[in-house]
Amino acid sequence: MPVLLRSRKPPYDAEKARRHIARRDPVMRGIVKACGPYGLRLGGTPYQSLMRALLYQQLAGAAAAAIERRFLALYGGRAPEPHELLATRPEDLRAAGLSRQKSSYLYSLAEHFAGGHLTNRRLTRLDDERVIAEVTAIKGIGRWTADMLLLFCLGRPDVLPVGDFGVRKSMMLAYGLQELPDPKTMERIGEPWRPYRSAASWYLWRNLDMQTL
Repeated sequence: MPVLLRSRKPPYDAEKARRHIARRDPVMRGIVKACGPYGLRLGGTPYQSLMRALLYQQLAGAAAAAIERRFLALYGGRAPEPHELLATRPEDLRAAGLSRQKSSYLYSLAEHFAGGHLTNRRLTRLDDERVIAEVTAIKGIGRWTADMLLLFCLGRPDVLPVGDFGVRKSMMLAYGLQELPDPKTMERIGEPWRPYRSAASWYLWRNLDMQTL
């Protein structure tokens, strides 16, 4: 998505986060050593990021990318402003490959932003739990998407996405668990990582990627 190509660094000290989780947890120390520098990057505004999450929801990468291109083409290759999205006819969204349900999710997102209830600036100023509460009020947005927003758009330092399969699987393998950990187990294992659980989550994703190469 063109509007998300410009990336930026998290607003917290990446090196401090890396050292902290390596010092507090011997398992993470090995993962950090194997994976190298902390490389999480941020992109997009909250509105753009949520829009893209909805476009890609429950779709394989290639299919989602094709729908994304057709969707953006409706607006000259850029992401639409909320009022532009609300003015788009349902049949035009369907022609771009969006289901009726997914179109309703995009309209819900646009309504929340067009009405001023949500703004990019407001979301950047809310604490984590309030961000989760606000964005999950949008149709189609669940806790996992809210966690991804906190991690990869807002750059919050202490996010542990307990519903993410990759983090769960990586944690299971790294800590020698017999099955995928439940949220309570993940919170217990991740307690020493505070206040940099976002960095630990990134390293768990990266470690899983390295094991499957």
